[in-house]
Amino acid sequence: MNKISVIGIGPGAREYLLPIALETINSCQIIIGGARNLEAFPEFTGEKMPLPKALEDLIVFIKESKDSKRLGVIVSGDSGFYSILGFLNRHFTSEELEVIPGISSLQYFFARLKRPWQDFTFQSLHGKRIDFIKELQDKKQVALLTDNVFSPDKLAQELIKNGFFKACLMVGENLSYPEERIVCGTPEDILKAAPYQMSVVVIVNE
Repeated sequence: MNKISVIGIGPGAREYLLPIALETINSCQIIIGGARNLEAFPEFTGEKMPLPKALEDLIVFIKESKDSKRLGVIVSGDSGFYSILGFLNRHFTSEELEVIPGISSLQYFFARLKRPWQDFTFQSLHGKRIDFIKELQDKKQVALLTDNVFSPDKLAQELIKNGFFKACLMVGENLSYPEERIVCGTPEDILKAAPYQMSVVVIVNE
């Protein structure tokens, strides 16, 4: 039985891709993923399939193909950190899945900040709104995966609106890519440095 490989490809730059991840990708006949992730492997000789808008269509495709083809689902960062793995777990058994870890963008960012990260609360804002203000009040330290809607400048606006004028924000933009940018400061400082592209944000309420 062919395994369905779920492969974390790290924050983006090729040097942060684990060798076992590349080896697993090269063993696949079809890799499935977001457009940017697929473009990261121009040398791949098999079939590349963009993620369908309706994830139910992905399940149908995998079930129809997995017995005859070696499939790999590639995800940004780590395969178990706010990825499609939870969705796949609901449709396939652990025996059907193979999970290859990767370096998450937040793990990479904390290394760039030279800070330990075990005491932070982690949340993802991808496609959803969460009450990160409450998390910040309760835990004092929050790390967030952002998207185009809840961008770093929007988060800074929310902090100002809720009275966190002196909170320390650390923004990691385009992490591991040549155009990487790290901006640190108060909410007002973060607003002045907008706009932002693909980013993660660390907030400390001191």
